[in-house]
Amino acid sequence: MAWIPITAAGVINGIGHYWGYRNYDCNDAATNIIPLGILIGGEELHNNHHTFATSAKLSSKWYEFDIGWMYIRMLELIGLANVKKVAPAPKFDRQKLVADFETLQSVIANRYDVMSKYAKSLKHAWNAEHDYLSGKAMLESAFLKKARKLMQREPARLDADHRKQLSELFAHSKALQTMHEMRVELGAIWERSTSTREQLLHQLQDWCLRAEASGVQALHDFSRRLRSYA
Repeated sequence: MAWIPITAAGVINGIGHYWGYRNYDCNDAATNIIPLGILIGGEELHNNHHTFATSAKLSSKWYEFDIGWMYIRMLELIGLANVKKVAPAPKFDRQKLVADFETLQSVIANRYDVMSKYAKSLKHAWNAEHDYLSGKAMLESAFLKKARKLMQREPARLDADHRKQLSELFAHSKALQTMHEMRVELGAIWERSTSTREQLLHQLQDWCLRAEASGVQALHDFSRRLRSYA
């Protein structure tokens, strides 16, 4: 009884919003402290937990271990537990050439996975631009290092100073500016609750067309993956 409020509510909850890594851009600053959830029933995987709050399984990557999920599975095998919900697992149809209503529904349901993969695409775009940006005499390495972190941050969590720094970066890289702007547009698709399904589908299809015509290879590859959600 002493272990839970002190370690879970105090230590884990405190550290889990300050230090660690993030698999998903959830609506708060929650982080995964370490990939091994063994001390407090898997709660160390705090970012995963805050992203999929109702999931019985807190691990989401192959290298993450949630001891709480192991306990649940053991109890389930002997009929003492019943798993009601876990995080959605996206499915794909690689033959799909055009986004349809199934794509739209899957993209919205798996939006955290979508944005997680977009973050990886941002890294590829950054790597493609890095040598060019490093050659700019006016861009210091410290500026580039900070700008790279800001590119990975959820756009809604950027303050005025952050947006100003990114504007300085975008003055030297049209590709990174496009990646950032398209990210904002993509996130807006599942936030437009007043739009009809037909309007949302049209917006998604238009987004894919513009992404694949952008000339940014990382964005092109991401779009092809996006329209294969099924």
